[in-house]
Amino acid sequence: MLYLLAAIGAICVVVLLWRAFVANPTTVSERRVTRPTRPSRPSRRTGPIAPDDDPEFLRSLNERKNPPDTDDKQPPA
Repeated sequence: MLYLLAAIGAICVVVLLWRAFVANPTTVSERRVTRPTRPSRPSRRTGPIAPDDDPEFLRSLNERKNPPDTDDKQPPA
């Protein structure tokens, strides 16, 4: 088993060295097929905002949870 792993490792090293030093970059690029480029996506989403991302919704939840004190009550001493 150890010899098999050593052989696979040696093959990988040989292939990497061959591609780095021996392979001619012009012949490699000529064989490549260029694919059409996709249009880039917009960086900001334009769709609906989820309720937990909407600042107005979060503000209204906070106001419902902690309503402002409008009564002139004195706190107990």
